[in-house]
Amino acid sequence: MVAKNYSAAHENKIHSDEVAQKLGFKGALVPGVAVFGHLTYPMVQRFGDAWLSSAECSVKFLKPAYHDDALTITTTEDNGRFFVRCHNAEGILLADLQASAPGELPAPEDQSVFAPEPKRSDRPDMVWDTVVADQPFPQWHLQLTEDGNRTYTEQISDPLGLYRFVVHPHWLLSTANRALTREYVMPAWIHVGSDIRFRSLVRVGDTLTVNAVPLQKWERKGHEFIRLYLAYHREGVLTTEIFHTAIFKVAT
Repeated sequence: MVAKNYSAAHENKIHSDEVAQKLGFKGALVPGVAVFGHLTYPMVQRFGDAWLSSAECSVKFLKPAYHDDALTITTTEDNGRFFVRCHNAEGILLADLQASAPGELPAPEDQSVFAPEPKRSDRPDMVWDTVVADQPFPQWHLQLTEDGNRTYTEQISDPLGLYRFVVHPHWLLSTANRALTREYVMPAWIHVGSDIRFRSLVRVGDTLTVNAVPLQKWERKGHEFIRLYLAYHREGVLTTEIFHTAIFKVAT
C-alpha cells in the first residue's frame, strides 16, 4: 500500500509541507483517517460486512505517514483480539489498530449527553476558551452518496468489492474530523487516535444524523487536546459510535 496525501489543499495546514515543516515534521502529514482506512482492510477482507455491522476497534497514530510512503500492514491474533499494525519502508511503526471479531459490543453511551443546549454555529477559532466540555455541537445530517463513497474508497485504493454498496469506514471516521471543522476554524491540528464501535451496517444511500459533544480537553507537553464523542443514527437506529482524540493546538 502507498500513503497518499489527498488533503494538501485542506484548511488543516498540517497537510501542507510549509506548515508541517515549521512544526518540526519533514513534510505534510497524510491524514490519519486514511491510514485507518488501510488498517481496516485485513479485518474487512476476513470478516466482510459483518465486521462493519458489529465490532469495535481502537486506532492510535504513533508517527506520521508522508506522501508516497510505502506502507506494510501486518495482522496478528491473540485470544480473539486482532492487532493490525502499519509500518513504513524503514520499519517504523506508524499506527496500531486493536480490533475485535464481529460479536457482542458494550452497551451504548448514554445519549442524554446530547441533551444540553448546543454550541452556537458561529465557527470561532479553536482555542482553549472556545472548547467547552459537555456542550454538544448542533446536530446535522450526512447523505452517503455513491460518488462520495467512491471518492473515499479511491483515496486509499481499497479494492474490496463490497464498498460498491457499503460505506467505507474511512468516510465514517473522516466525518468525525468534519464535525470539528464544521464548528471551528482549525489552522493546523493532528488526529492522534479514535475508538470506534460499528453497531449497524451503514450502506450507500443512507442518511445519517450526526451528534457530537466534547467530553474533555487537556494540555500535555505544550499540546492542547480534545476528546470528542460522536453518535451516528439512521432513522433512529444507532449505527456508529466514535471517541475521537485530536491535538487542536500543536506545541511550537
